[in-house]
Amino acid sequence: MQSGREKAYAYLKDSVLTDPEMQNRFLSEQEIADRIGVSRTPIREALLLLAAEDLVRLVPKRGAHIAPLSGREIGELMEMRGLIERFAAERTTGRGTAPVEEMAEILAEQDALRGEDTVNDFIAADHRFHAALVAAVGNSLMSRQYDALRSRQIRAGMSAPYRSGIRQDEVLAEHRQILDGLVAGDAAAACAAIDSHIQATQRILLAA
Repeated sequence: MQSGREKAYAYLKDSVLTDPEMQNRFLSEQEIADRIGVSRTPIREALLLLAAEDLVRLVPKRGAHIAPLSGREIGELMEMRGLIERFAAERTTGRGTAPVEEMAEILAEQDALRGEDTVNDFIAADHRFHAALVAAVGNSLMSRQYDALRSRQIRAGMSAPYRSGIRQDEVLAEHRQILDGLVAGDAAAACAAIDSHIQATQRILLAA
C-alpha cells in the first residue's frame, strides 16, 4: 500500500505537473490534499521531493510554483535526451536487441491517436516509443533518469505543438525514420534520425 507521501508524489508528478493549465501557477496544498484524500503533511513532503528534483520551486510565503522552463533549460533537456537515446540506439543495434516489434506496435497505436481530442494519449505513446528503446539497454538507472525527463518535457510546453495535426504527422514520420534505422541494424541512421527528431522538437518548443 502506498504511503500518503508516495500517493501525493505520484499524483503531483503524473497529473499536476503534466497538466499544461498548471504551468506558471502556485499549488494549493489544501486543494490537492482534499482531491486525493490525504492530509497536508504528505503533500508538503512530496513537494519537497519534487523541489529537490527541480520540478517545482518553493517560494517563501507563497508555496510551490510550477515555473515554465527557460530556453537554456529546454536546450539542456533536449541534449540529455539525445545523449541517452543515441547511446540506446548504438548499444541495442550492436547487440541486436533493439525492441523493434514493441516500438512498431507503439507507433501503430500512436498513428491511431491523431487528433486534438486524444493529444494526451498521443504524447503518452510518444514517450513510450522512446522509453522502450532506452529500456532495452537493460540499465535500470538510465531508464529511471530518462523517465524523470518526462515531466520536464511537459513543463516545457510539449502538449501545445502536439495539438497540431501537422506536427503529429511530422512526429510519426520522424519516429518511422528512427525505427527504420533500428530495423536495418544501422546505428548511424537511427542516431541521425533521433537527432533530427529532437532538433525539430527543440525548435518548436523554443518558438512557442
